Amino acid sequence: MNRRLVLSVLGVCLAIGFVQLGRWQLSREAGKREQLAAADAALAAPPQDLAARLAGPATAIDKVAGTARFTATPRLWLDNQRRGQQVGMRLYCAALPVGADTPLLVDLGWLPVAPDRRLPAVDCPIGEHALAGLLVAPPSVGLRLGPGLVEQDGAWLATRLDPAEVSAAWSSAPALADRVLRLDPAVPLGHERDLVLLGNTLPPEKHRGYALQWFGLAAATLVILILLNLRRRP
Repeated sequence: MNRRLVLSVLGVCLAIGFVQLGRWQLSREAGKREQLAAADAALAAPPQDLAARLAGPATAIDKVAGTARFTATPRLWLDNQRRGQQVGMRLYCAALPVGADTPLLVDLGWLPVAPDRRLPAVDCPIGEHALAGLLVAPPSVGLRLGPGLVEQDGAWLATRLDPAEVSAAWSSAPALADRVLRLDPAVPLGHERDLVLLGNTLPPEKHRGYALQWFGLAAATLVILILLNLRRRP
């Protein structure tokens, strides 16, 4: 087979791959913009009943308030969580809203990680508490590389937050809801936190920038192919 033809086909396939990667980045940007718009709309609305909204769609974002009893489950620490320039962990504890049949994970805030990587010596709240905040999907999982949960010092350390995986690990506990509660900073519980939805991930603008880079690589590949095919053979 003609060598130039083979290189041309490979180059076109490469350019198509770059275009698909650019389109994927644009879809990520659009998805995050939709999330932010939904969060802004929820925050502007009056709070709804926590137990009633818990059965809503997994991707919904609701501003909620209600009373919940924290259950006797282990502490769950989500690793690699940034707050400003510091890296730390976020504490999640399970609570059962009054009037609901399914417990959920409550984000109780961020703590800095110790130099020796020991888990912070804090416990989950006990008993019933008035809660408020945003009911949202768990933080984005990304690539599922390696085990997502490891038991450590009487608690669990997670590299990704998947309620189904947590439920399976906590075999003696009931299944968890597929959404988590981002606790309002005004609630007198927990640690440093806010209601910024995408605080630990790339903003939408970054995805648009990456998309332009992929499209640029696709265009450069096609230009190189055209120039190579216009050259006279020796």
